[in-house]
Amino acid sequence: MLSLLPVQKLLRQLPAGPAGRPKKTAGGDTAEEVTSPVLATEAGQPTCYSALRAEELRPLATTKPMVATGTGPPPTLWRRHDDLKEMLDSNKDSLKLEAMKRIVAMIARGKNASDLFPAVVKNVACKNIEVKKLVYVYLVRYAEEQQDLALLSISTFQRGLKDPNQLIRASALRVLSSIRVPIIVPIMMLAIKEAASDMSPYVRKTAAHAIPKLYSLDSDQKDQLIEVIEKLLADKTTLVAGSVVMAFEEVCPERIDLIHKNYRKLCNLLIDVEEWGQVVIINMLTRYARTQFLSPNQNESLLEESAEKAFYGSEDEDAKDAKAEAASLAKRKPYVMDPDHRLLLRNTKPLLQSRNAAVVMAVAQLYFHLAPKAEVGVIAKALVRLLRSHSEVQYVVLQNVATMSIKRRGMFEPYLKSFYIRSTDPTQIKILKLEVLTNLANETNISTILREFQTYIRSMDKDFVAATIQAIGRCATNIGKVRDTCLNGLVQLLSNRDELVVAESVVVIKKLLQMQPAQHSEIIKHMAKLTDNIQVPMARASILWLIGEYCEHVPKIAPDVLRKMAKSFTNEEDIVKLQVINLAAKLYLTNSKQSKLLTQYVLNLAKYDQNYDIRDRARFIRQLIVPTEKSGALNKYAKKLFLAQKPAPILESSFKDRDHFQLGSLSHLLNTKAVGYQELPDWPDEAPDPSVRNVEVPEWTKCTSREKRKEKVEKPFYSDSEGESGPTESADSEPESVSEESGSSSSSSSSSSGSEEEDEDEEEGSGEQSEDKEEEEEKRLKRKEKEGSQKAASGSTGRYPLGRASRSPIPPWHPPHRSLGPSQLLSPAFGAVRTYELLHRMAGEGLSVEYCFSRRPFPGDPHMVAVQIQISNNTDAEVKSLRVSEPKPLSGMRIQEFPEIERLAPGDTVSVVMGIDFCDSTQAANFQLCTHTRHFYVSIQPPVGELMAPVFMSENEFKKEQGKLMGMSEITEKVTLPEKCRSDHAIVQQVTSAANVGRVPCGADNEYRFAAKTVTSGSLVLITLERREGAAAQLIVNSEKMVIGTMLVKDIVQALAQ
Repeated sequence: MLSLLPVQKLLRQLPAGPAGRPKKTAGGDTAEEVTSPVLATEAGQPTCYSALRAEELRPLATTKPMVATGTGPPPTLWRRHDDLKEMLDSNKDSLKLEAMKRIVAMIARGKNASDLFPAVVKNVACKNIEVKKLVYVYLVRYAEEQQDLALLSISTFQRGLKDPNQLIRASALRVLSSIRVPIIVPIMMLAIKEAASDMSPYVRKTAAHAIPKLYSLDSDQKDQLIEVIEKLLADKTTLVAGSVVMAFEEVCPERIDLIHKNYRKLCNLLIDVEEWGQVVIINMLTRYARTQFLSPNQNESLLEESAEKAFYGSEDEDAKDAKAEAASLAKRKPYVMDPDHRLLLRNTKPLLQSRNAAVVMAVAQLYFHLAPKAEVGVIAKALVRLLRSHSEVQYVVLQNVATMSIKRRGMFEPYLKSFYIRSTDPTQIKILKLEVLTNLANETNISTILREFQTYIRSMDKDFVAATIQAIGRCATNIGKVRDTCLNGLVQLLSNRDELVVAESVVVIKKLLQMQPAQHSEIIKHMAKLTDNIQVPMARASILWLIGEYCEHVPKIAPDVLRKMAKSFTNEEDIVKLQVINLAAKLYLTNSKQSKLLTQYVLNLAKYDQNYDIRDRARFIRQLIVPTEKSGALNKYAKKLFLAQKPAPILESSFKDRDHFQLGSLSHLLNTKAVGYQELPDWPDEAPDPSVRNVEVPEWTKCTSREKRKEKVEKPFYSDSEGESGPTESADSEPESVSEESGSSSSSSSSSSGSEEEDEDEEEGSGEQSEDKEEEEEKRLKRKEKEGSQKAASGSTGRYPLGRASRSPIPPWHPPHRSLGPSQLLSPAFGAVRTYELLHRMAGEGLSVEYCFSRRPFPGDPHMVAVQIQISNNTDAEVKSLRVSEPKPLSGMRIQEFPEIERLAPGDTVSVVMGIDFCDSTQAANFQLCTHTRHFYVSIQPPVGELMAPVFMSENEFKKEQGKLMGMSEITEKVTLPEKCRSDHAIVQQVTSAANVGRVPCGADNEYRFAAKTVTSGSLVLITLERREGAAAQLIVNSEKMVIGTMLVKDIVQALAQ
């Protein structure tokens, strides 16, 4: 009280305001009521008030202060809520609105406002729209807790469903569906049905949200709810689509028939739906596609199976199985992608650029589960982009990348550096990146990856260091040529000061030594000496297991190790004790003279151990190895049991078997089936009827004449190719891109000045004339093809022409890329192109095969490199049925075989063309070259310069593109030019011989510029050679594909030095 006296004196000196008039108290004394936040009550305790207006303070002035007891709200809370109740009871809408704003703000801050429910629910019939909106927001939050009071206002909610304002109608339905009382189920059902037919899409969306709530309250209403879902699925607005699909997934995910008629509409609306709706629709369409379409990779899987059988089986078995395989291949129809399957892939691809990580992840899992192998690679760049996001997003993305990289390694190899570990990464992110790097390791990049791992071992994060050592062990297991290097590196780690690093190294070395123990007895001896220093139980146990398993390689050291371990047996961990017992048993069987007494001593110690596992093991081993009268027949086989040859452990990724869960799902993340998870269906053996997805198209959506022209151009291209060589996977894998390009080229040739926004009447008028011209053009092209095939048949053997074999005339070629027209291909003559040997005549038993890269576009697929193959028959007998069989390219690669050559006479030579999509990689394409009697395994490995096609561009365009490819995308090398390679002609000739590039005009005399694009991905490759004083020169290569740029620099430097 003494501390408050100066404050009271100070307050009395304040001037009296409107609320500071003197007031008689109960005791007759006068006290001044002031507008201060601190007042002294009769009990002498200060009370804090919120800043309230005068009319709000009046009810508080007559209220007696509450006595602070153990129950009830504090005085300030009670008075504030009481004040809000009075404001809600007021006749003024402004006071009601202010009160509701404060209440909603309280809820937003997480405070409990449930005691205000009776006061708020009275205002549900308020005519002020703003107040009514806030009342509905409050009721949605607390209707489930105060169900009895909410039921009293149901008639008001029903009136709200007829309100002219769409927000009020939607809010009324939301409140009604939040009241979890079974008695109002019929009212809710009626409200949902009415809202599903509402004019406002927002109300229809709310009706879709209410469906799962009603279903969880009463599952007997399922049939009626399915009718509403079917009605809402037919809705054409993007606002409703995501919500109704979510309701479909909750109520009736098995009713695939409801999706048939709406499938194409959902695919087309997908780009405009809100982000979370996109995620739901994509996941649903993934499951739908797995039940309605054939697997796009079915032919590949069949070829892989037959290739494995041929590799492991003997020639006799191959001959027996040949007929059965031929029959199965004949029964299986060639794969043709369903247009609806292609529609889904095409419409989801743009969403890979979405800003929402969940949408990108949903599209990535759709492509992984549904797309042909050749097209899955497009998701890699989008997933790598997500690695720049928050650590939580990185964790989920890396989990999925780790699973993908096991089956589709080539997809992420170009982005290897994106998975390098930063010091700021959390431990779980570091370990996942390690997993991905280990999965991507191959003979080409293993040296780079091991250098990274050496850096990681010096980290302060011990869990991360342990994971790195395990990763080194996996690399050594999977890639044989670096096994000794890894083993030596791990042995060096045994002298590390950190005990955990040494312990982890011991465990990994133990696994590696099992592969070739005889060669590494010195390492086993070195590890035996570590038993004095290492205290980690797992490491000690691993050393003891190694010494026991290979005790014959260290006959002098093993008994001494047992002696040391017998001394400390009682102080060891259980896992170590078990290995000591095993070591004693093995030494007893191999070297009983030195170890008999030690073994008995260890078994006696174990006999009285506290752990019953160790006691049981000791009794079992004593009976097994020590012969007695009671010992049974097993005693004879003790050596075979203990010293049997044990297979080396297979170090596998922990993500190997996770792909049976749908990528991006919670079950995949946890590696266990979560509640509500739906299994991804298997592909059907036969495609269901595609006509179920046909719907009557309204007049306003029918295709224009421009689209009809595209279709007309498509038909002869596909029918001709199918008639000549049969539909192949590569032809079907990207039909949309080919058709669009061919369509666009024909339409642009017919009219260049017209725009896409012309009226339909004008388009139809011009379309009739252009269609007649196109029909004449098609007839003329067909006549040319027939003439060309007759010429090829008469003179294709004995020479080395450019073209296919006589059995397959080349179809008309359309420019595949806008910047790679036929007039812009600056390729050298065929005679100057280097040839390579594919099959020597000795290895081919008289059949010799050479190949070269013709630097011509491959007909039918612009993403393939054309390879010219010359086959010569040097035998005296006729060779029949020359063909490519069982191509087994690496992940992402595709091979377009040449047509079968029925006969090749003795001494004749035939020239054919095959297409290979190398996926911008210099890795070899492996396949079998078969005749009617023999199979030859061959491979074609491209130089990096043959993976690109020349591009014509101006000097300004070159500089602009070069400016975009700086930093890590630029590689610079100093070159010394020999005397014979200093003229303009010589420099250009050497560069173009090393790489298929086009010359770019240049104003400077001492500069040479070249440009090209990679055949598969279309990535720009820019080359600049700047001559300096004397023989010095500088070579600059700009390319976003750093691997290609580095290899290209080496090839060009080598060519210039010749």
